[in-house]
Amino acid sequence: MEFNTKFAAPEKQPGACVAAGVFESRRLSAAADALDKAARGQIREFLRSGDMDGKVGNTRLLYHVRGVAAERVLLVGLGQEKEFGDKQYRDCARSALTAIHDTGARDACFYLAELQVPDRDAAWKARQLILAAADVAYRFDRMKSKKAEAKPLAHVAISAASKRDAAALERGMREGRAIAAGMALARDLGNLPANVCTPTYLAESAVKLGRECKLAVEVLEQKDMDRLGMGSLLSVSRGSHQPPRFVILRYSGAGKKDRPVVLVGKGITFDTGGISIKPSAEMDEMKFDMCGAASVLGTLRAAVELGLKLNVIGLVPACENMPGGAATKPGDVVTS
Repeated sequence: MEFNTKFAAPEKQPGACVAAGVFESRRLSAAADALDKAARGQIREFLRSGDMDGKVGNTRLLYHVRGVAAERVLLVGLGQEKEFGDKQYRDCARSALTAIHDTGARDACFYLAELQVPDRDAAWKARQLILAAADVAYRFDRMKSKKAEAKPLAHVAISAASKRDAAALERGMREGRAIAAGMALARDLGNLPANVCTPTYLAESAVKLGRECKLAVEVLEQKDMDRLGMGSLLSVSRGSHQPPRFVILRYSGAGKKDRPVVLVGKGITFDTGGISIKPSAEMDEMKFDMCGAASVLGTLRAAVELGLKLNVIGLVPACENMPGGAATKPGDVVTS
């Protein structure tokens, strides 16, 4: 999906769809008001019919509105004007994107960044819109033989009121794309089944990330951890046939003397509980015990794409906790 800024008035914006907000009192946002004037009151007439109350997340799609260049007008509920804030903005952005995804529209222009959100600038509003777009578009079908059909929405534009706003929106979009890329990596790893996303696979994913993002990556194997006396970590993996890994990633965005931010992500790729086995209900969800590790990898990807002026170290202890003849028993003494 591509993103950019546009300067055109909403009624003159060509394309498949324009999106504008309506408050719960049925008061129109500036963009919706401009659309209504171009349509000679058609939007207000529609609202008076009672088909939309303006509650947060409520959407209505209008086709071929007179006086409007776009094929569709999407009205997005903003809720109570005096209560409009961070959550309401995120909710209306997500609802708008979901509604457009359900159509055949290939492009859309959003007139939501004009909305006043207390203590938030244009960059923040653009960033939230990009993150919402990435969230709505995300699909995990890697393990399926028949992939889901891709949605047609390929281009999202955000309206800018001025060149100054456009610069802030562009910055927010860059930040949003970087964060979304990190989130997608973390989600992909978390969604993989445990027989695919093993400790070795996590380590290989870190090495691949290092190559792509020019990170320094070091992977410790079991013999290395034995030599370093990492008995506590090794005690977790004793019942598993999957060898443990300990991954160290380094991002150097600041000076060598600057202290790093250190992120530690739990990488238990499947946690049965070992000898003290967990109840069978929802046991399949124990694959998510490695989401801390996935979050560290995703954060480092985002840090690289954002070009953060920080030094970041990511530590990922990865192993599998299984019952077995060699598994650690309750009451065992381990050293580290």
